[in-house]
Amino acid sequence: MLTLTADAVAAIRVLTSQPESPPDTGLRISASAVNGSGRSLELSISGGPHPDDQILEAEGVRVYLEPLAASYLDDKTLDADIATEARPAFRIIARA
Repeated sequence: MLTLTADAVAAIRVLTSQPESPPDTGLRISASAVNGSGRSLELSISGGPHPDDQILEAEGVRVYLEPLAASYLDDKTLDADIATEARPAFRIIARA
């Protein structure tokens, strides 16, 4: 299953802990085909999981993985660059 770095956890915590956010707010990752020859991942803030989502909880944050994204990310790590001023930049790292 997808793993998260400490920076990814920190970034997700900032994005999902707004006062007006529902208690089950998390980062949702979904996948779609791109021109039939690859995958595109979309990250969004979600008030809760969609019916078929896998739920990853780590250090108090939630990540909701759409089934196709979960399959693709099974052996990957999510990292974030939290040094940017506007918002974090997420990246996927292949585990060895």
